[in-house]
Amino acid sequence: MPNIRKLDATASPLHHLGAEMRRYREAAGFTQDELGRHVYCTGSLIGQYETARKIPTRDLTARLDASLGADGALLRLLEMALRFQVPLQAQELADLEAEAAQAFLFEPTVVNGLLQTEGYAKEVLGVLRKDALDGRLAHRMDRQRILLRQEPPLLWVVLGEATLYQAVGGPTVMRTQLARLLDLRDHPSVHIQVLPFTAGAHAGFQGAFSIFRFNNGPDLAYSEDYEAGHLTANSQVVTARTVRYAHLQAAALSVQDSADLIARVMEERYEARPGCRAMA
Repeated sequence: MPNIRKLDATASPLHHLGAEMRRYREAAGFTQDELGRHVYCTGSLIGQYETARKIPTRDLTARLDASLGADGALLRLLEMALRFQVPLQAQELADLEAEAAQAFLFEPTVVNGLLQTEGYAKEVLGVLRKDALDGRLAHRMDRQRILLRQEPPLLWVVLGEATLYQAVGGPTVMRTQLARLLDLRDHPSVHIQVLPFTAGAHAGFQGAFSIFRFNNGPDLAYSEDYEAGHLTANSQVVTARTVRYAHLQAAALSVQDSADLIARVMEERYEARPGCRAMA
């Protein structure tokens, strides 16, 4: 079924690109499926570009521009879209996570949502807002289904050591949450490192961020403020975040040493002895 989500073309350059792509397609008399056949992709993918749910590659945009007789207009709009941040809502973030082939996540003070237990997530989501909490909690837990897929995305996570000590919800919640992190050692696609206090000054002082990589699409950088999440495909920003993430990984403990630290904090601070590998 064609994607008929309405866009506000003034909301962002990406929305403008989607609206113009649809306008050119309709003026040319193509359905989404017909246009998809012309440029060697699916009609569904065309719909996602037109509704600003995905960012097209430059190569595909060039084929679309040529097929629709846009005389370079779509390519110019793409370049503009790549330079600006795009506001992202919760469901759009979940879609992004589900489509990514690789995700690199840095969280200095809180466990990332993809790794949270229900008890921990409920405390985090309910700090200031109790309205619709059950629904928001169910949505966050549903995001984690990507880790159960036959071919889950590669997930690399760097957590600040403060994450282990911030007693979200109390000892029971924290014991369960840290046990969850330890259980994920056996997941083939999840790798967790802890950035220790002893790292001193580090590349993540400006806050949490994520980098998403796709099999068919540009790399994207994502960050959040108190009101919303923001996404950009600006190559300079993505490259800078990639370098920053490499420095964080280099300063963090190894995966095994991180697991040992998590187990030690779990035992000493939250009074539980996990069933885990012996520590050195």
